[in-house]
Amino acid sequence: MKNFASSLLALWQQLGLNQRVSLIVATVVVAIGMVALVLWSRRPDYQLLYSRLSDKDSTAIIAYLQTQNIANQVSAGGGAISVPSDQVYKIRMDLAGKGLPSGDGVGFEIFDKGQFGLSDFVQRTNYLRAVQGELARTISQLQGVRAARVMIVQPENRLLLTEQGVRSTASVFVDLGGSRLEPDQVNAIRHLVANAVQGLAPDQVAVVDNRGHVLSEELRQDPTLGTASSQMRYKQQVEDYLGKKIESMLAAVIGPGNAVVRVSAEIETEASTMQQEKYDPEGQVVRSQTVTEDISNSSETRQAGAVGVSANVPEKTVNDTSARPVSTNEQNRKNRTTNYEINRTTTNITRTPGTIKNVTAAVFVAPRLAPAAGGAPTAAPVEQKRTPEELNALRQVVVNALGLRLAPGQTLESVVALQETSFAVEPISQQVQAIQSENRLQGWISVASRWTAVVAAAGVLLLFLRILAKQRPEPIPVEVLSMPADAATRSLQSGTNITPDMLNQLIRQKPANIGTALRDWAAAPATTKN
Repeated sequence: MKNFASSLLALWQQLGLNQRVSLIVATVVVAIGMVALVLWSRRPDYQLLYSRLSDKDSTAIIAYLQTQNIANQVSAGGGAISVPSDQVYKIRMDLAGKGLPSGDGVGFEIFDKGQFGLSDFVQRTNYLRAVQGELARTISQLQGVRAARVMIVQPENRLLLTEQGVRSTASVFVDLGGSRLEPDQVNAIRHLVANAVQGLAPDQVAVVDNRGHVLSEELRQDPTLGTASSQMRYKQQVEDYLGKKIESMLAAVIGPGNAVVRVSAEIETEASTMQQEKYDPEGQVVRSQTVTEDISNSSETRQAGAVGVSANVPEKTVNDTSARPVSTNEQNRKNRTTNYEINRTTTNITRTPGTIKNVTAAVFVAPRLAPAAGGAPTAAPVEQKRTPEELNALRQVVVNALGLRLAPGQTLESVVALQETSFAVEPISQQVQAIQSENRLQGWISVASRWTAVVAAAGVLLLFLRILAKQRPEPIPVEVLSMPADAATRSLQSGTNITPDMLNQLIRQKPANIGTALRDWAAAPATTKN
């Protein structure tokens, strides 16, 4: 091995400057070519994983590949992702388990291309698909929603036949992963879909999550409180409202966190209709009046006798009735009929469910904290109980805030149970110590994270210096060379130890040791040279 190295060194020394530069450049080019060839041979064969991805799906897939340390390539403006060919199917199954890609569906871009000759049914179907896709994209942007699908059912429009009982309905499927939606978010989804479809009411929108839970069932508006869930929800809303109202008022007086209020409300859940009629005889009025008047007259008339002798004969005059007088009677008669109407009051009362029948409250208040008797700033404060008058004043304030009216025989204590008791809280000193220890730990962590890189760099530097110190060059012994007799004779005659011929001969025999020999000879004392 040493002979081979010596031969290479000798060859290197025999080369000129240009030859040495050419040899170095050729060596570098060959090395770079070999490295490039090795890297190219180790380059994985990429295959398309998914294409035509949305920005949201592309971001989620790339984030997953980076967490798994999987090489990937992105093309087509971020819409296509390629991975090593031997991992394509495994990655697809893993992404399918995570719901990726979600697939936002088609939106109103379905109308970007002109399509002539389509029927009205196909056009209405495409419009419905576009609305569903746009709603799914919008819902997917809500916090906590990974993916969403919207299905809308609308009644068929007919010219002559119309079914009044058929209404539009919709259902929304949301993939939440491991999170959950708040009732306000579910209500927002219901109103979003209802306001995007004509004739659709929020109660006709069903929201279902990936676990099979119906999220919108408890949010349906039930004005009649016909179901038990509606009754309990309404009762809880009333109690929460009244409890927060009292608790916020007491917090401003006795301090935040020093009062706990729970309200129990009795709700009327039955609907009733009452019709009532009242008659007032004293309040009668004339409704109609009829007047009838009859008139009759009476008169007497006498007839004239016959002319001639017969009229003067007495006997004939007595027997003749036609000579008697005739009488006529005339009468007047009036009839009046008056109809009176009795005052009547008709009242129709309809009571809907939701009326608060009775309210009771339970209140816990914490005692007041007073300074210690010694007056030391570090001493813990002591609890000071309130007087019964103060507790009754607080109880009266709660009753007035709830709007309660005491029935005869009721007392404040029966309506509002107010009790003063100590709350189970940690002492202030322990809280302060916990906060100080936490702050101290965070400070040490921040300092350690700041100086970790510096310490690591210093350790690497010391390790390198230590390894470098151990790598000392081994001394090369100068071999004793057998010189010819004539060279030794010439050296003795000239009085010097080394002649030019001897030096040339040494270089030809051992070129690797000539440097060491010259260094040792130059460093030897003057007495040794002479």
